[in-house]
Amino acid sequence: MARVGPFDTYTKRYDAWFERHRHEYESELAAVRQVLPKTGRGLEIGVGGGRFAVPLGIRTGVEPSAAMRALARERGVNVEDGVAERLPFVDGAFDFVLFVTTICFVDDIDAALREAARVVTAEGSVIVGFVDKESPLGQKYITHKMDNVF
Repeated sequence: MARVGPFDTYTKRYDAWFERHRHEYESELAAVRQVLPKTGRGLEIGVGGGRFAVPLGIRTGVEPSAAMRALARERGVNVEDGVAERLPFVDGAFDFVLFVTTICFVDDIDAALREAARVVTAEGSVIVGFVDKESPLGQKYITHKMDNVF
């Protein structure tokens, strides 16, 4: 079962993080842009409120949290209800699939990656973005882990 409780309960608080931590957010966007294909149909798994999909030009997402789906839809993302381990799309539907700080929330990483590989074209890319626990930001997250409902 996807861990959506905090995202449904604290949607505004989660979304406000991106404004309060603008530098970290912009840094993450820049890092993803370096590896993201310039063209093609993309899917963001765990699209949340669309904070990455929208500026990256990704029009389709999947998200298990109803509140986060609603927020992403307000921002213009076509969002399907679903989880990474069981994607509601046909084989080869996308040119690239993106996970941004999502892998840590899935129940079965192997199944999630298999599903991503299934829905991407044979020539496509699966891109996984995460915060390295050894990085300064990763260390900050670890230090404050118990203070964070997410």
